[in-house]
Amino acid sequence: VQLQASGGGLVLAGGSLRLSCAASGRTSSVYAMGWFRQSPGKEREFVAATTWSGGTIRYADSVKGRFTISRDNAKNTVYLQMNSLKPEDTAVYYCASDKNIRVSMQVIDYQYWGQGTQVTVSS
Repeated sequence: VQLQASGGGLVLAGGSLRLSCAASGRTSSVYAMGWFRQSPGKEREFVAATTWSGGTIRYADSVKGRFTISRDNAKNTVYLQMNSLKPEDTAVYYCASDKNIRVSMQVIDYQYWGQGTQVTVSS
């Protein structure tokens, strides 16, 4: 499975961005897709995840009510709509896929990763 993340950029606090993650290859083996982020000096952390069916969605507490994960099965693409952005949301955002039947919040549970896209929120 290959993952291509895009959509990052520079935005003012309070603004919005939408990230995209296009999956290719053996996408039929993917059960769930997740978004993670990593800022300098910190560990990679969970942001949001969804099954391809959309039946189960999970969010980190820090983004609940501001971020929305969605997917377009026909395009094999997962999105992360980010609203009311804060400077502390600044990070490199990664998408990842998991073949197992779960919606995990753990980095170690995801097998394939995209290259990351930078999101910078200025105050």
